[in-house]
Amino acid sequence: MLTSKRFLIHFKHAQIIRNMSLLKNMGYINGKWVPAMSGVKFDVLNPVNQSVIAQVPDMNVEDTKLAIDAASKAFKTFSKTTAKERSDLLRSWYNLMVKHSEELAEILTKENGKSLAESRAEIKYGNSFVEWFSEEARRINGEILPAPLSNRKLMILKQPAGVSALITPWNFPHAMITRKAGAAIAAGCTCVIKPSEDTPLTALALIKLAEEAGFPAGVLNVITTNTVNSPSVGKAICDDARVRVLSFTGSTAVGKILYNQCASTMKKLSLELGGNAPFIVFNSAKIDLAINGAMVCKFRNTGQTCVSANRFYVQNKVFQEFVDKFIEKISRDIKLGDGLQTGITHGPLIKASQIQMVEHLVEDAVAKGAKLHCGGKKLDTLGPLFYAPTVLTGVTKDMDIYHKEIFGPVAVIHQFEHEDQVLDDANSTNVGLAGYFFSEDLSQIFRVAHKMEVGMIGVNEGLISCAEAAFGGVKESGLGREGSKHGIDDYIDMKYVCIGNLDL
Repeated sequence: MLTSKRFLIHFKHAQIIRNMSLLKNMGYINGKWVPAMSGVKFDVLNPVNQSVIAQVPDMNVEDTKLAIDAASKAFKTFSKTTAKERSDLLRSWYNLMVKHSEELAEILTKENGKSLAESRAEIKYGNSFVEWFSEEARRINGEILPAPLSNRKLMILKQPAGVSALITPWNFPHAMITRKAGAAIAAGCTCVIKPSEDTPLTALALIKLAEEAGFPAGVLNVITTNTVNSPSVGKAICDDARVRVLSFTGSTAVGKILYNQCASTMKKLSLELGGNAPFIVFNSAKIDLAINGAMVCKFRNTGQTCVSANRFYVQNKVFQEFVDKFIEKISRDIKLGDGLQTGITHGPLIKASQIQMVEHLVEDAVAKGAKLHCGGKKLDTLGPLFYAPTVLTGVTKDMDIYHKEIFGPVAVIHQFEHEDQVLDDANSTNVGLAGYFFSEDLSQIFRVAHKMEVGMIGVNEGLISCAEAAFGGVKESGLGREGSKHGIDDYIDMKYVCIGNLDL
């Protein structure tokens, strides 16, 4: 009989074994787990303490060509499957992801650093896209058109576009794959997935479950690459005419490079790029509601989301109340640390370059006269990549932080007087992904929602994304939409058929 101490050790060991069941250290091409052809590997690090979680293959252009070969061959048969077959396949994958949600969340936390609570929320969110597209697969409907002549019949067919390359980021390594791959599979496309070098383990865990769900060889392929090989792998994907769709989530700068590289083969593009979200609080707003919205919108994933509130604008009558309550709530509710530990709400930044950028932006602002209300420093006692939640006011246009997407736990709060003024400021960027505002004035709600130059708006709400809604931006925030019934459009070719000279 085990003593309580021995039982605890035995239980923890069993938990580690269980959690390792989805921890893969190989790429996945044509239904097989494979190393890089070069034999080279790279370390996947835990951002909490920089410990090595695993080593994965550092795949290159030759490996990428093999993955495209496999996806291209598989497309010839997979594109002929029925909508019901694809729906069932996605449903089986979804069921396995739900069953293994806790394991997926723990792997995600280890390689990304976000708290286990946030990882669980991402897993649930990411799973929902596969569930959604399992249902939407059977709703890809063609059209019968009225013909101009009596002896003709006109129709529009919707067919899978072809091999789809999915390049995904580190900040949502589960959800960014599922909302792309779910749509692609629903349409009948095959996929080559290149996850971020910082978070490849979640992608490999998802593919392990897809394998168990019965996905045919070549339908889903994963190539893992380190930073040195990533540009050449990306270019190989763009240059290959067999790849008909490229879906990328990441920075606007990289998106423009891929956009340009895809021109030679005229691929269908789905680009979800940078954001610089305004968060406006009008005098009529319910301040406590706005504070709650600001917390989730600014500090989710320690500020490292493309839809994070980046520029706070608070109207003059409620400015001081908002700032005071916001700082109080930050102090009370945020607990930084290892996301696997009980009670931790937020983790570290993802890598050294990220914390260096945040550190520079805050130091530059303070040196030029911005007021620092809290934070403003690294927390080395917790680990090398922890940065304290920070609030700045008095930021001016000569400060670097005024123009940047911060991608960190730093809130910059501006005061404004008039609606027209704040809309001019909110729209004064080259990007337009998400925007938020809080108001109890119904006329103002419709007026501001119409005038904000973004693809998504949260009104009295700081958390807006879901499988049912169309996710995407305007201006330099990208092309296309993900999620919703529109999420399949980028993976579909529309074909017009005219049948003439009928004897009717």
